[in-house]
Amino acid sequence: MADAKQGNRPLSPHLTIYRPQWTSMTSIFTRITGNALLVASLMIVWWFIAAASGPDAFATADGFMTSWFGDLVMFLSMAALWYHTLAGVRHLIWDQGYLLEIDKAETAGQAMVLIAVLLTIFTVIVL
Repeated sequence: MADAKQGNRPLSPHLTIYRPQWTSMTSIFTRITGNALLVASLMIVWWFIAAASGPDAFATADGFMTSWFGDLVMFLSMAALWYHTLAGVRHLIWDQGYLLEIDKAETAGQAMVLIAVLLTIFTVIVL
């Protein structure tokens, strides 16, 4: 059982003590983008189901998907898809034992963010 007399010892480190690092922030953002992609995929499934249901249901779904909000969600989903994919590739590289040193891991995180932004812009312009 844990010692009941902890005295002045802190229970856990607080966020204000530590400076955010690229590796921790990219990890947190990878989890956020994964959840955001789930929401976007549900929106796309709704669009497909509406297309199969009939013209009235499709008009409603398509109106939402082609609105400014739908365009924003799809743009952010594209950014999240590229980011999440590159994070997965980075984790595969880490699983092989490469780029595990702190400076290399932070550089890989910075490169991942930059490449995700560039690929998002390229995808939106081309498609």
